[in-house]
Amino acid sequence: MQQRELIISNYVKAYNNFDVEDMLKNLAPSVKFQNISNGDVDMELDGIAAFRSQAEQATELFERREQIIRSFKHTGNKTEIAIDYNAILAADLPNGLKKGDELNLKGHSIFTFDGDRIVGIMDIS
Repeated sequence: MQQRELIISNYVKAYNNFDVEDMLKNLAPSVKFQNISNGDVDMELDGIAAFRSQAEQATELFERREQIIRSFKHTGNKTEIAIDYNAILAADLPNGLKKGDELNLKGHSIFTFDGDRIVGIMDIS
């Protein structure tokens, strides 16, 4: 469990630092990603190439972004983290949010593991 927490902490640190390469370091080639917002799946990615492409595009959307891990919960091959999220937009978004707007969210992410590889990530806010 300690190894999983280290892997997830490193992933979040890389995310906060806009470091896509470090975000990918422990992802399986077949990683699956889902983003769920207000109960609706608004993004699904299949495979590390799709994940990389989306992660690189997302770096252009934020001036600053930070996830703070509040807790870890381990169940079987899954680890769930509770997070506080804060970001400042660097661009206008289609949903009406504007450049310079600040986002403050609480959510959680569920990481699915196969050994020391992340095979699934589900972000829920």
